[in-house]
Amino acid sequence: MKIEILGVGCPKCKHLTANAEAAVKELNIIAEVSKVTDIDKIVEYGVMTTPAIAVDGKVVSAGKVLSKDEIKKIISQ
Repeated sequence: MKIEILGVGCPKCKHLTANAEAAVKELNIIAEVSKVTDIDKIVEYGVMTTPAIAVDGKVVSAGKVLSKDEIKKIISQ
């Protein structure tokens, strides 16, 4: 599983990254959590509001900092 945090590095992006890493750790799953900070790549995803999170190439949330529990629910589906 590949989880990407889309954003330019603002505090909200960092918080979303921390929540995603915590969710992966709690679920004890193998997943790569990475950051995408290149504006062109973010736009390629169709994201206009950051932070955003993509799971396996599909944007599942944009413009909101999801909680750890919200991320756990998304990635465990």
